[in-house]
Amino acid sequence: MAKWFNVGKIVNTQGLRGEVRVISSTDFPEERYKKGSTLYIWKEKSKEPIEVKVASHRTHKNFDLLTFVGYDNINDVEQFKGSFLKVSEDQLGKLEENEYYYHEIIDCKVVSEDGEELGVVTEILSPGANDVWVVKRPNGKEAYIPYIADVVLKVDVANKLVVIYVMEGLLE
Repeated sequence: MAKWFNVGKIVNTQGLRGEVRVISSTDFPEERYKKGSTLYIWKEKSKEPIEVKVASHRTHKNFDLLTFVGYDNINDVEQFKGSFLKVSEDQLGKLEENEYYYHEIIDCKVVSEDGEELGVVTEILSPGANDVWVVKRPNGKEAYIPYIADVVLKVDVANKLVVIYVMEGLLE
């Protein structure tokens, strides 16, 4: 049975020419949404996906706007609102050393180098120079951990564990 990974959610249509508005959750939108890429649309309660090829991609505000080959009209894509865009496991490429897919990091337990449990990674933000990992603390508060070598000391994907250096003010 194939494993599937979310790359985005179709939240609406855009214009009359079959463009859809996507809230992206992929690590690599430039790769996932490039012209000719294959994506799979999973409609709610569907047991099988609809395979589509990307015809065009552009960004507008906080959205990725996509068209698909053969879906040239708003009436063709209206049915996809609320659906998820996914890729199969075999579409995931190899990453460089110290690079990770979001799904590998989310739900990892975060501990200090002394072994103190600090929380769990719940989200990854990409504000600019480096990613920021959102860690839900046991007290319910969130901590923002920059993914830089000075802070993230070890990532053990197999055991879902991240070891960090807790510098002053990091967890406040």
